[in-house]
Amino acid sequence: MTEAEDAVRGTAADAGTGASTTELPRTGPETVGEPTVRESTASAGRTGAASTLAEKIDGLFRVVRRPNREQYSHEEVAKACRGATGETFSATYLWQLRTGRRDNPTKRHLEALAQFFQVPVAYFFDDEQGAVIAQELELLGALRDAGVRSVALRAVNLSPEGVGTISDLIDVIARREGGSAKG
Repeated sequence: MTEAEDAVRGTAADAGTGASTTELPRTGPETVGEPTVRESTASAGRTGAASTLAEKIDGLFRVVRRPNREQYSHEEVAKACRGATGETFSATYLWQLRTGRRDNPTKRHLEALAQFFQVPVAYFFDDEQGAVIAQELELLGALRDAGVRSVALRAVNLSPEGVGTISDLIDVIARREGGSAKG
């Protein structure tokens, strides 16, 4: 085993100890609970490529979670949207929007969804801003993972060369594990 692999194994072993449980910024309405951003970014990575309305809505459901990290139900979100707009907004209608079976919601419905998921309404209308917001959500989701957060916080005090070395190590390990860490 190389010195670099030893260092990475030590980092991984240390990541679970003393990791902070600091919460990320709260999102969503307090009446439904305080959502959290999803821990795993395996599917959150697709959020950045979202281009259709259905993909954007689905990305929000996959990334923004309840405090217990479960997805919100269509009924929970629809109920909050009904309350925000005073208009009809059923769970079935939301499911249709999320799956692309319907693709022409009112502006008020999109504003209610944006309010629920705590994203700017431009997320739905502006593809460029929507992509930026999706990347931010993905990052927040990654930082929910205690190990990722621990590595990131410890890297803050490193020199640029040290950060580059850590980045290179992550790339090597990602290739070995069949993934890609480039981003």
